Amino acid sequence: MLMLPASVLARDDFAQKLTALNAGSFSGKESAIRELAATGHERAPAILKALLEGRLYCREDGTIVIVAEHEDGYQLTDAISGAGLGVVETSAVKRISLNNSLRSLLRESMARFDLESPDAAIRLAAVIELTGHLGPEAAALLRQRLPDEQDAGVRDAMEIAVALSDLTSVDSARVMQALAVLQGSLGTEIRGAIANVSENHPDAAVRKKAAQTLASIEGRIRFYGFVETLFFGLSMGSILVLIAIGLAITFGVMGVINMAHGELMMLGAYTTYAVQQIFPNHIELSLLIAVPAAFLVSGAAGVAIERGVIRFLYGRPLETLLATFGISLILQQLVRTLISAQNVAVVTPQWMSGSWQINDVLSLTCNRLYVFIFAMLVFAALVALLKRSRLGLEVRAVAQNRAMARAVGIRTGWVDALTFSLGSGIAGVAGVALSQLTNVGPNLGQGYIIDSFMVVVFGGVGNLWGTLVGGISLGVANKFLEPMAGAVVAKILVLVFIILFIQKRPRGLFPQKGRAVEAH
Repeated sequence: MLMLPASVLARDDFAQKLTALNAGSFSGKESAIRELAATGHERAPAILKALLEGRLYCREDGTIVIVAEHEDGYQLTDAISGAGLGVVETSAVKRISLNNSLRSLLRESMARFDLESPDAAIRLAAVIELTGHLGPEAAALLRQRLPDEQDAGVRDAMEIAVALSDLTSVDSARVMQALAVLQGSLGTEIRGAIANVSENHPDAAVRKKAAQTLASIEGRIRFYGFVETLFFGLSMGSILVLIAIGLAITFGVMGVINMAHGELMMLGAYTTYAVQQIFPNHIELSLLIAVPAAFLVSGAAGVAIERGVIRFLYGRPLETLLATFGISLILQQLVRTLISAQNVAVVTPQWMSGSWQINDVLSLTCNRLYVFIFAMLVFAALVALLKRSRLGLEVRAVAQNRAMARAVGIRTGWVDALTFSLGSGIAGVAGVALSQLTNVGPNLGQGYIIDSFMVVVFGGVGNLWGTLVGGISLGVANKFLEPMAGAVVAKILVLVFIILFIQKRPRGLFPQKGRAVEAH
């Protein structure tokens, strides 16, 4: 009697189980999937993955194949050997059908294979997948593998999954232990499971413990909600600071009410758009190029405005207001004519996209986080410039006593031009940051000019630290008021507060000091 080798028998057995995937009933396919997953065959994961993705087909001769799209039909690969079988027409093969129950079983089976992976990230994804479809078998598998898991993150995920399964136990001690493990978890499914225990478990002590655990989790969620609102408030405040510091310089030193400040910011945003059009293959570096470019473009526009219009109107604030308002309209129409009246698309680099997921209920958007850091760096650089450079010394001298500064030889006209250029350049830099947060269009500056003036007046005209405190305070206050009063009413409440505050302290939080402050 001829005896076949064990390897041949095993291959034939695997082939039979594979052929059973094409059974007429879904129950037969379910049995075949379970048997294939249990074989431990090296081709089983690839076959089950192809089945889940809808790429497992059957030829007319009964051979099970994996298909890939081809311009002439399907490229076939033998499911068992992995050998190529050529290209056939789509009508030559028939896809093996599935239902939702089988898809869930396949996802669970794939997760079981992934638990054997040496990559901790793959194992963690497998645990998360099993937790989402947690049944007795999945819980038993995780409980079995838990003692051998070396990675702390994967082990924690396993412990949570096992504890979640234990919440359905009739053993009160086991449920109590599971509640202790889940006390630090914030997931929606976990909260729902704990809430179910607190309402329906027959043991009163368990219900009380579950209610306490749920209250603790809800308290942490409220705390993280507060942190998220604070982050958005700081983000909004940093934007206001970035917009207002350029205005604070020109307003504080020159006494000029520059209504075109928003349009100078708009030029910075459009410079970002232009840089991306010039360097379409370097989007990741576009912002690094756009920052100095926007500073130069807006700064040059500021010099042109100061030398062409503003220098003839010093000492007449109402006329400077009207003149700069007219300039703002000219700049808006210029952009509409030369570029477009519609918003333009500015691409966000990959490194600024997405969010930083801290836990299940708290995530910080990367673009706002980077804008906050950028605003603080610009503020620090400006403070250093005004405190440690000759230009800064002359700017502070002119701001405190223009006549005395002129008497000691400071060219006040030159200082005015450079100061206006510096403030305009910072407005352009603010436009680069705003291009990552909002639409870039001709009306971009109009939405922020009033807010920037409020920050300057509230903080103290010409005081950079006052601008920082004022901008952050108004941004945070606005974000905390919005959930209670709505966006529009929140802005109105902030405006009313500033009006009342200015009635009490006309010079703001940090008023300028000096014998000639009244000169402005």
